[in-house]
Amino acid sequence: MQKLKYERPFIKKLNAGLMNKFGTRTETQPLTHIDGVPVKKLAEQYGSPLFVLSERQIRRNTRAALRAFKTRYPNVQFAWSYKTNYLNAVCNIFHQEGSWAEVVSGVEYRKALGNKVPGNQIVFNGPGKQKADLLLAIQHDSLIHIDHFDELYTLFEICNTISKKPRVAIRVNMDTGVYPVWDRFGFNFENEEAWSAITKIVSSGKLQLVGLHCHIGTFMLSTSAYRIAATKMCSLVMRCRNQLNNPLQYMDMGGGLPSTNTLKGAYLPGVDTVPSVDDFAEAITTAILDYGFKQDELPTLIMECGRVLIDDAGYLIGSVLANKRLSDGRRATILDFGVNTLFTSFWYDHQISPAQEFTQHTENMVLYGPLCMNIDVVRESINLPLLNAGDNLVVHKVGAYNMTQWMQFIMSRPAIVLIDEQQQPHVVRQAETLEYMEQPEQVPAHLMFNK
Repeated sequence: MQKLKYERPFIKKLNAGLMNKFGTRTETQPLTHIDGVPVKKLAEQYGSPLFVLSERQIRRNTRAALRAFKTRYPNVQFAWSYKTNYLNAVCNIFHQEGSWAEVVSGVEYRKALGNKVPGNQIVFNGPGKQKADLLLAIQHDSLIHIDHFDELYTLFEICNTISKKPRVAIRVNMDTGVYPVWDRFGFNFENEEAWSAITKIVSSGKLQLVGLHCHIGTFMLSTSAYRIAATKMCSLVMRCRNQLNNPLQYMDMGGGLPSTNTLKGAYLPGVDTVPSVDDFAEAITTAILDYGFKQDELPTLIMECGRVLIDDAGYLIGSVLANKRLSDGRRATILDFGVNTLFTSFWYDHQISPAQEFTQHTENMVLYGPLCMNIDVVRESINLPLLNAGDNLVVHKVGAYNMTQWMQFIMSRPAIVLIDEQQQPHVVRQAETLEYMEQPEQVPAHLMFNK
C-alpha cells in the first residue's frame, strides 16, 4: 500500500467563493475524451501543453449561426474573422462552409489569398493598412473599408495613378447605449463625420461606394445595441440612395458576438447570461426589415463573426508540475502553461476540468503558470480535486484569440491538433523548437563566442 504524502497542518480560511442564485458552483466533472479521443493519449502523443480544436464543433457552430440569420433575412453573407484564429486549417473550414475572409492587416490579407479566397470575397478592415496593402486589395477587387480620412486621401492619390475604381465602404462608429463608445475606429455617426466621408467619396468620382461597415464592440452582451446600430446604418443607406442617388449593395454589421465564457468578476456564469446567436440575429434583421426598404432594395447583410463560432471548439490540455502552500495557507497548483499560452485567462474565468478520475475531496486553490512573473495566474480561485504532479487538466472554450495572441515568452509555443469529423487527430501547427525560435536571429561576428 502506497504511503500518503505528508502535508503539514495549517489553518484554512473559509472561502466559499462568489455566491449567486445557483449557489457556489464547483467544477469537478472529469473530461477524459475530446471528440472521442482520449485526453491522455493526445498529451502522450503530441506533448503537454497542447491545443486541441474540434472540426465537428466549428462546423456545427457555423451552420447554426448561418441558419439563425438566413431564416430571418433573405441575403446574408458571413466573413470569417481571421484575427480570431488564422490557422490555415481553421480558415479553410470556414471557407468550405461558405464564409468569405475578413482581414485587418496586410499579413492577414496575404494569408487569405494563400488560402485561395477570391479577391472579391475578402473584406479588408482595420486602421493600419499600408499603401502596398491597398494597392494589392485594389488589384484583387476586394472590399476596402476605410477607417479614417488619411486612408481616404491615400486612396484618392492611388486612384490618380490607376484607371480602376476601387470598391469601398466606410466604417461608422456610433452611440448604441453601450459605454465607452468604440469611437477610435471609423467615422462618427452623430456628428455627421460619417456623412462627410460619404459625400467626399461620392463626389470624387474616383471610388465606388458600395457599402457601410460598423463594429460596435467586442464580447457584446446587449442585443439592443445591435438593433440601434442597424437602425442608424439603415438611415445612412437610405440617405445615400435618396440624397446622393448612390444605392448601396451591403451593410456589414461586424462581429463582437460573445461566446459563453465567463468574464472575470461576473455575477453569473456565461452559460446563464450570454444571449444566443438567434437573439442577436433577431435584433439585427428585425431592425433592417422594419426600416422601410422595398423588397428589392434590401442590402446584403454581412456578418464578421469570430469568437462565437470557434471559442467552444477549442481546448487546452495541460499538466500539473507541482503543488505548494502559500503563506496564507491557500493551495497553489503550478501548471505547464500560463498567460503566455492562455492569453484569454486575463479576462475569462475559464472552465477547467481534470482529465482523470479523482476523489470527491476538493479544495479552493490558485492555478499558476510556469512563468517567473506574478501576473502568471490562470485562475485566482477555483474549487478542484487535489491534483498531483503529472495529472492532466483541460481548459474549455479557448479557440478564439489564444492562437493569435499567444506569446513566445520564456516557454516555446505548443503544438495544435485538429480532430476531424471522423475522430482522427491532425497536427495543424507543430510545437516550436529552439531551432525554430532562433532561426530569424543573426549574431555579429564580434559577438561570437570562441573558446
